[in-house]
Amino acid sequence: MISERALHVLRAIVQDYVASREPVGSKAIVERHQFGVSAATIRNDMAQLEEEELIAAPHTSSGRVPTDKGYRLFVDELQDLRPLSAAQRQAIAAFLDQSVDLDDVFARTVRLLASLTNQVALVQYPTLGHARVRHVELVPLSATRVMTVFITDGGRVDQRIIELPAETDEVFLGELRAKINAAIAGRSLSDVTDLAPKLDEQFAPDRRAAVSVVTEALLGHVDAHRSDRLVMAGAANLVRTESDFAGSVYPVLEAIEEQVTLLKLFREMELDQHGVSARIGRENDEVLRETAVVTSAYRVGADLSAKLGVLGPTRMDYSNNMAAVRAVARYVSRLLGEE
Repeated sequence: MISERALHVLRAIVQDYVASREPVGSKAIVERHQFGVSAATIRNDMAQLEEEELIAAPHTSSGRVPTDKGYRLFVDELQDLRPLSAAQRQAIAAFLDQSVDLDDVFARTVRLLASLTNQVALVQYPTLGHARVRHVELVPLSATRVMTVFITDGGRVDQRIIELPAETDEVFLGELRAKINAAIAGRSLSDVTDLAPKLDEQFAPDRRAAVSVVTEALLGHVDAHRSDRLVMAGAANLVRTESDFAGSVYPVLEAIEEQVTLLKLFREMELDQHGVSARIGRENDEVLRETAVVTSAYRVGADLSAKLGVLGPTRMDYSNNMAAVRAVARYVSRLLGEE
C-alpha cells in the first residue's frame, strides 16, 4: 500500500512526464506542485513508488518515469474526467451533424477523434448479428443495368451496380422491389440468407434469371454488412511519437492495418464507471505492448457492442483522451439514434 501523498506524487509524475517526456525529479515536483514538503520528503515518496514498481529510473541518477503499472493506478484513481470545453463540444456537433450516412459518420468520427487527442483514432463498425433490413431499393440505370441499395436499421447503406441478363422494364423492377421488401424488410441478416434464394419462385420462368442476379447481389450486401472492421485516422500521429517506442513503430501500424488483434481487443475491453476502458502496455498483446488503447461504446438502436477509441504510446494524456472518447461516443449514439 502507498500513502495518499505518494499517490499524489505519482499523479504529478504522470502529468509532468506526459507533458514533457522528460524524467521527473523530486526538485521539479516541489517547484511545480504545491505539496508543502521538502524535496527530501518527496524523494522518500518516490522511493516508495519505485519499490511498488509504479515508477522507474530510465537512467542512473535521472528522474523517474511511470511504469505500465503506474499508468494503470493513475487511470484507476481518476475520480472524474475533465469535461471537454464548450467550444470542443460545439465542434463535435457541428462536424458530425454534416454526415450524410453511416459511413460518413464513422469517417468524420475518426478524423475528429484524431484531431482532439493527437492519437490514432479507431471506430468499429456495428456488430451486425442483430441488424435488420430496413429497405431495399432497385434503381434502373439502363435497360440492363440496375443499382441495388441495401439499408439496415442502423442506417448503414450499401450500393452495388449489377448487369441483368436481358433487358427489363420499370414495371418488373417495381414488382421485384415490392416482393423483396415484403420478404425481407424488418428481417435479420441471417433471415435474408434463407429467404432471398426463394424469391425466383414468385416469378415466371423467363424472369428468374434476372431475379437470381438480384438475389446474388442481396447476398453480397449481407456478407458486406457482416464484416467486422475498423475505420482508422491519424496514423501520422503515431509516427510522430516514434521516440516513445523502444523499437520500431511499424509493427504497431501493421497490426492496425490488419485489424485482427485490435478487433479482438475491442471485443474484450469492458467499460468502467466512467463509461470508458483503457488497456495499457503489457496488458495488451505482444505487438501492442508499448501502446495504450482507450475505448468507449456507442449505441446503434439497442446494440451496445460497437466501440470507438484511440491508440497511442503509453505516455498519453489519459484524462483528456478518455473524456474525448466518451464525449464523441455519446454524440455518435445520439446522432445514430436520431437517424
